[in-house]
Amino acid sequence: MSPRLARRRGAWLLLLAALGGGPVLAQPSDGAPQLVSVNCIWNAAPHNAFTDLARHAGKWFCTFREAPAHVGGQGKIRVLTSADGRQWDSAAMLSEEGIDLRDPKFSLAPDGRLMLVLGGSVYEGRVFKERQPRVAFSPDGRTWTAPRRVLGKNDWLWRVTWHQNRAYGIAYNIAGGLLPTNEWRITLVASPDGVDWRPVAKLAVPGRPNEATIRFLANDDCIALVRREGLAPDQDKDAWIGQSAPPYTDWRWHSAGRQIGGPNFLVLPDGTMIAGGRLYQSKPATDKTFIGRMNGESVRAELILPSGGDCSYPGLVWHDGLLWASYYSSHEGQTSIYLAKVRLPGQSR
Repeated sequence: MSPRLARRRGAWLLLLAALGGGPVLAQPSDGAPQLVSVNCIWNAAPHNAFTDLARHAGKWFCTFREAPAHVGGQGKIRVLTSADGRQWDSAAMLSEEGIDLRDPKFSLAPDGRLMLVLGGSVYEGRVFKERQPRVAFSPDGRTWTAPRRVLGKNDWLWRVTWHQNRAYGIAYNIAGGLLPTNEWRITLVASPDGVDWRPVAKLAVPGRPNEATIRFLANDDCIALVRREGLAPDQDKDAWIGQSAPPYTDWRWHSAGRQIGGPNFLVLPDGTMIAGGRLYQSKPATDKTFIGRMNGESVRAELILPSGGDCSYPGLVWHDGLLWASYYSSHEGQTSIYLAKVRLPGQSR
């Protein structure tokens, strides 16, 4: 555990008030998610952010980026491990000379190995130059293969989900650059091994779509939750929810009803969907991290986790009747990594 953690691991059983300026979603209504506990589990670097969470071989693993700041510098990927979710130790550190490694995301390959997909960006100072996704694999969460480049330059494969022995993800591309008039594009891609990726379908989502999570229902339908930045001044930034049946080439899309950063969601054993991400408010300093129920037409922000400002990017795992959520936040000053446990009324095992 970080020597700078300063004993901030006590559980919080009450929702904390927002840090001024924006609307507050306070105590959840009946039937809404309920916060059980939250602990700060790491803050060793100046900036600790962009988390994911996994449970593998009876242990917990949390991954995130360590760097001097939110953007630029040579970001490194830390992997923590825990037997009980309370005491955390460093298991691995992934780095690449001259590359800002970002947004690590776990998945479990069919052969039992943990897989990480991460972005590798090149900056000159704080000016973005290029990027390309990487993947790495581990049998135990401690020993990892060197990050290997996949797809093409300026692609970003943001999260991977395995289904029927194939890896699926949505890659977004800003090959035209960040000019105000440039649209971005997203593509559903698939791979038999997590290394060799092929396009499945171009997805007709306007408004600079980017970060996306996909999951699969019991009937094999694919569900996507996609962040959008908006392009035209009058264009909204609401995330979009998509659904497609095999072979995942024809999609139906619907607005999620709110802007979401770092979007993630799970499909629970009974088919209920639960989502989390960054809840944007009137000022960036008052942004929050939320948890809430999701369906094909909306995402609800029902529970606000203790958070504020530079925050969110939750990792979600359903275990022993609770939702476990890793996330990062700067509401206590330094951007730090937190782990929350959330009870979902109506859900047990």
